[in-house]
Amino acid sequence: MHVVRQQVHPFPTPTPLLADAMQLPHTHWSNATSRRAFLRSSTSVLALPWLASLPLRSAPGKRAATTAGKPPRRFGCVYFSNGVEPDHWWTNPTADGLRFGPGLAPLFPYRDDVCVLEGLFNAQSVANPSAHLGRMPNLLSGAWVSLDQNDLRVGRTMDQVMAQRLHEQTALPSLVLGIEPTELRLEDGLSMLYGSCISWSSPTRPTTKEIYPARAFDAIVGNRQQAGLDRTILDQVQADAKSLRPQLAVRDRVKLDEYLESIRDIERRIARAAHEQRLEGWQPTLTQADLPRPADELPQNVPEHMRLILDLIVLAFRMDRTRIVTCMLNNDLSQMNFGFLEGVQGSLHLDLTHNGRDPAREAMYLKTNQFHVAQFAYLLKRLKDIEEGDQTLLDSSLLLLCSNLFDGDKHQADRMPMVLAGRGGGSLTTGRLLDYRERPPEERRACSLYLSLMDRMGVTLPRFGDSDRRLAGL
Repeated sequence: MHVVRQQVHPFPTPTPLLADAMQLPHTHWSNATSRRAFLRSSTSVLALPWLASLPLRSAPGKRAATTAGKPPRRFGCVYFSNGVEPDHWWTNPTADGLRFGPGLAPLFPYRDDVCVLEGLFNAQSVANPSAHLGRMPNLLSGAWVSLDQNDLRVGRTMDQVMAQRLHEQTALPSLVLGIEPTELRLEDGLSMLYGSCISWSSPTRPTTKEIYPARAFDAIVGNRQQAGLDRTILDQVQADAKSLRPQLAVRDRVKLDEYLESIRDIERRIARAAHEQRLEGWQPTLTQADLPRPADELPQNVPEHMRLILDLIVLAFRMDRTRIVTCMLNNDLSQMNFGFLEGVQGSLHLDLTHNGRDPAREAMYLKTNQFHVAQFAYLLKRLKDIEEGDQTLLDSSLLLLCSNLFDGDKHQADRMPMVLAGRGGGSLTTGRLLDYRERPPEERRACSLYLSLMDRMGVTLPRFGDSDRRLAGL
């Protein structure tokens, strides 16, 4: 595979509550002339949708469902990149429970809490000629990935469909977390936004990913100083937008109104975060954070960074600040160095996965698989240790561990490695292998799984992605 590497430009970092209202610019600001207006306060800039009726101008720098008494269900997706070492990723059911190959071995203590899913896939990924970036961002949508550099487009992902439908239930509609930063460089002529984001709020807009534990903590717990800053920013943005509106044509006024509705939703979330109280029914087991606020700096130790992010997922679920989380343990085409693992030397993750069947590099690839699975097992342990009435937090959850490829060396997209954990509040029987490999393609669609999971979360759709049927046997 020919790889074109360009300088990495760090993504602009918004305040936590404003993050998913920001529109991500598709061009560099330095020499842009566009009709994309920017609403700015003294401390931040929010980019509006493209408004055709605005005059061309220079760069923006010049100013232009819970049953009463029962715990709610939670959904989480933990993603790892570039697939698995195929010879060691297997599951066998036995009379004593599930038996795992070396790749899944860290899950053995939780074999009664998981379902291993074999053979599911996204047809649009298989058909896409881009072996990586055309087969990764549609992981949770099943949509076609545009290969036009001028049209960044995937599909809205199932986590964000649920977040939109369930957003009134919690202070944060969803948490979108990761370890490696969002990248804007190009790989084989395509934006690495495709490789940095598994959560998409719309077909053209990835959801802002948070990799700083301190900022994620503030979003979960509620930083009073930050909330006041957000309130000030929103007031200034609304005033700026009001003055802009008379300049717009009718079509662009509709766009602006839709955008401002997202701002008003953030206002409601700030107010709800400040005043939320429950007087009856189910109560969260935690009302204040039981871990200290992380340091402002980005952790430089990869295992510590991952564990801290996973701890924050537990905190968010336990405090019922959100019920929907996605977490990327690494980006696609990851440059993460796994030299911290014993026996892994001198190679980045991407190089280990593209190993040409070299035995030594295959063995190191297996160690990275085991490490990723061990992080998921850590999350399961944390959730299983927390009691919520007559069940555990894990029992009320639906947690998906997955990657977009199976054999990473072959870019194999017709069989996605997937493990589903938790009982979804009693809606899922665990301790099973569900093998769909011999079934017809229409019965192997990952979007059928997503429809089934959304059903269990209280979001029922007639169709999602490429499927209009639920996953048989789940």
